Amino acid sequence: MQQRIPSLLDPPIAFAHRGARAHAPENTLEAFGLGLRLGATGLESDVWLTSDGVPVLDHDGVARVGRRKRAIRDLRRAELPEHIPALVDLFAEHGSAYSLSLDLKDEGSGAAVIRVVTETAPDLLPRLWLCSPVWQTLLPLRGLDESVKLVDSTRLGKIKEGVERRAAELARHGIDALNLHHSDWTGGMVALVHRFERFALGWDLQQERVLVDGWRMGLDGVFSDWVDRMMDAYRAQVG
Repeated sequence: MQQRIPSLLDPPIAFAHRGARAHAPENTLEAFGLGLRLGATGLESDVWLTSDGVPVLDHDGVARVGRRKRAIRDLRRAELPEHIPALVDLFAEHGSAYSLSLDLKDEGSGAAVIRVVTETAPDLLPRLWLCSPVWQTLLPLRGLDESVKLVDSTRLGKIKEGVERRAAELARHGIDALNLHHSDWTGGMVALVHRFERFALGWDLQQERVLVDGWRMGLDGVFSDWVDRMMDAYRAQVG
């Protein structure tokens, strides 16, 4: 078997996608805690802003209030169901000794996240990964904190200029990482992105073979619903 290609991060990050969503209700404090207990070194979620400006963790951005479904951005934090945690609830329940990847779903959510982390868990800032499918929207965040990681989260088919030019552009503008679906990555592409000193992240790695391949090609972080499988492959390939 081919030797594992080194990642830029040593060790790379094992992200529990929406918490341990294969094992517990996604994006709940229970799922996040279980992901950490199963060995994940990072947590992942989507972040939305309530109408009173509180960053909360949820996938769809919709909450059931009574018999109605309403957009989270139209509700105050106090109106949300208890199972939707605020970002500060995550830190209060599980601390901050892990990496945290957040997909920014609302305009202004990145700045709000950085503010909350700075105030409540400043040690996490260098391990905070803020993701957007439009990397240019991340640029204003660089001025808020130099250590936060900014991530272009997209698909290979949307990179019309090619991966090399995209990696060069990200490096020029201070975007730290490229996040692609696992099927988009090859070992050669990972090496190309690393050449520009950008991190390579892969999402939707669910099966053992896919997880092993991801670690072996040198990805700096992978996202999986199945934290037990991810950590088995991690221990076998990374140590």
